[in-house]
Amino acid sequence: MTIPEKMTALVLKQYNDYSIEKVDVPEPGYQEALCRVKSVAICGTDPGLIAGKFAGIWPREFPFIPGHEWAGEIVALGENTQEFGWKIGERVAGTSHVGCGICRMCTTGRYNLCDYYGNKKVHRHYGHYSQGAYAEYQAAHIKTLHRLPESLSFDQGAMVDGTSIALHSAKRGKICPGDTVVIFGPGPMGLQVYMCAEALGAGRIIVIGRGDRLLKAKELGAEIVDIEKGDPVKEVLELTNGRGAEVIVECSGAHDVAAQAIQVARKNANIVFAGLPKQNVEIPMLKLILEEMNLFGVRANQSTCEEIIPLMVKGKVQPEKIITHHFPLTEFPKALETFVKRLDRALKVVLHPDLN
Repeated sequence: MTIPEKMTALVLKQYNDYSIEKVDVPEPGYQEALCRVKSVAICGTDPGLIAGKFAGIWPREFPFIPGHEWAGEIVALGENTQEFGWKIGERVAGTSHVGCGICRMCTTGRYNLCDYYGNKKVHRHYGHYSQGAYAEYQAAHIKTLHRLPESLSFDQGAMVDGTSIALHSAKRGKICPGDTVVIFGPGPMGLQVYMCAEALGAGRIIVIGRGDRLLKAKELGAEIVDIEKGDPVKEVLELTNGRGAEVIVECSGAHDVAAQAIQVARKNANIVFAGLPKQNVEIPMLKLILEEMNLFGVRANQSTCEEIIPLMVKGKVQPEKIITHHFPLTEFPKALETFVKRLDRALKVVLHPDLN
């Protein structure tokens, strides 16, 4: 295909100041591929990034193109890509982190915690401080590309990154077959964690939340606890005969939930924090210590894209079930409002740069 000189992109000029513009199509550099973006999903961090809630961290300079949950096709290859088997025309799903490959974190497989995070010469975080995918084209390092099988649509491909984080969260909790798992927050991440916990063999999965999103969790098959109808800690303990759950995954980021996550945990439980809190939280340290609980944080994913794709192909995990809305990229303001205000029961909103 002919690659144009200009492309349509969402350009963030300053916090809360963005517009749809024509900008230069990027050229793929060393070990990069230029990809035509077919589908890109709005992530829960994107509204905060655009509004300046992560000022000084994401992004670090303007103008900036956000977006990191995407899928598309390779249209051009940079230097030292074909040596790794990449070809023009391949369908791909993208993820966001590229570690330096040299530090201790990277060499032990923890590239999502690269010691050189923020140094754009050796590390990239697409859609956060490296130019992202709310555009017709993105130049992406081949380390962030994952081949998308023909049986999966581009919309499903745009869900790979987020669902891989959900799988990483579930694996951090060390879910074993038969475990009781409690998930706080039935938003997109919580629902994807539910799917992954089920795929890993959890015996019971209890989702805590409220409203339409909680009803969606029930529709998917979860046991539910409605926080508007009573004390969620008391309810979970009653459901588990007072023992609590082996694994808890906190996806809401709500201030009071961190303590609740520990209160519903049984002895020696694994508690995973995947939601980003807006302020520091207090936790019941005495219970944490005396019952030898294990706390885990989650930052992006750790090599789980290649694991989630086969699960999606087999239908074991179906994140497309939470896609509720589609918009052309040119209607980004409407798409963002739909996502943030949860209009028309919005869960996951997908943009299509090639539609007008």
